Amino acid sequence: MTRLTYPHYDDRCGFNALLPPRSPRPCAQGDIAADYAVIGAGYTGLTAARRLGQLQPDARIVLIEATEVGEGSSGRNSGFASPRDLPAGATASDRERAETLNRFTEEGWAWLMEQVEAHKIDCALQASGRIKAAATALGAEQVHALHRAVQAAGLPHQFLDQAALEERIGTSYYQCGLYTHEGFLLDPAALIRGLAEALPPNVTLYEKTPLLSMQRKGQWYLETPSAQITAPTVIMATNAAIRHFGYLRDRLVTIYTYAALTDPLGLADAAQLGSMPVWGLLPSHRLGTTVRRFGPDRLMVRSLYAHERPVPFEDVKATLLSCFHRRYPALRHIGLEHVWGGTTALTLNGAPWWGRVAEGLYTSAGCNGAGIVKGSVLGKRLAEHSAGHGSQQDVTASWGTAKWVAPEPFRSIGFNFIAARERRLAGLET
Repeated sequence: MTRLTYPHYDDRCGFNALLPPRSPRPCAQGDIAADYAVIGAGYTGLTAARRLGQLQPDARIVLIEATEVGEGSSGRNSGFASPRDLPAGATASDRERAETLNRFTEEGWAWLMEQVEAHKIDCALQASGRIKAAATALGAEQVHALHRAVQAAGLPHQFLDQAALEERIGTSYYQCGLYTHEGFLLDPAALIRGLAEALPPNVTLYEKTPLLSMQRKGQWYLETPSAQITAPTVIMATNAAIRHFGYLRDRLVTIYTYAALTDPLGLADAAQLGSMPVWGLLPSHRLGTTVRRFGPDRLMVRSLYAHERPVPFEDVKATLLSCFHRRYPALRHIGLEHVWGGTTALTLNGAPWWGRVAEGLYTSAGCNGAGIVKGSVLGKRLAEHSAGHGSQQDVTASWGTAKWVAPEPFRSIGFNFIAARERRLAGLET
């Protein structure tokens, strides 16, 4: 039996399922020689490949994707993106830290928007702002703390009491919320598919080409089911899946999370989703439920987190349906058309592992759930680093680096203990 070296999903990504069918690129075959090999066609990998193509226009660049573009983890996220992030607190050091990281965020956003505009990528990009909402007293404290932080930073915002929030999003489930103006919503599967179609001519994309093994013998030898790829330089853009090849096993944790799209709503039901035609809501607790309006007649809900192993499908569907119906009891007759899972990589301290792992081997891993813009800028910078384009010392100086994580079984014991405690604290935020 072939060893599985990448996240395997039995379900289909709901965002991708709603898009027109596409024909995947052929899988890699035979002996292939390249100057650079990039593993993983998510936001980080596509950005790295594109940037290498710009920096080295005469180089042969190979990009391999284990599954199909749009069905990987990048297409399965919630579709939230922003050119700037909010400060974590109200102090001057909090604001300084936010400004430092926002220089990267703005760089990543500009990079993405340049491609969206130049290649006319239709990814349903809409300015939405962002709502942080609380369903519990403890959650309300977090919303008020964020309110103080954005006030101290002088950022445009609106504090929403229960009635104001209900008017906007159509549910009285939440006690209060904070609306901030920075933020966009998009279709992540459409974006990743569009980026894959816009690669430079010296980048060759192979789909359905999982990496089975890799070894260094003067250069890298990469084995796939039907090809052997050789390259002096390799970029691993596979998040926690890099652990399957013996790297960063003590720095990364794989987390499964789940999402669903409702059945299409009729006009009367859609009218109950509030006055805002486009909105996205983030929970006040990290294990809470994310909700967004997707198009004119659907909701997306994301909730449920599992360590290293997926949750059975029926349990996932029941949990997400409960999350949806508790928030919108008048829509209990509406079901879920698409339910899917995805993985992300967490680190102990929230910092990524970025840079050179071994001779000729580079990676960016540990996105901690912030994938689209962060993944893009770190992929861009990683390509520049691997090509010797600037020192890139500001990346690790600003982001930090992932700390050591205890091995098994202590890792699972610790995660399960913390997750159980956090679920109790989250309460109705889930």
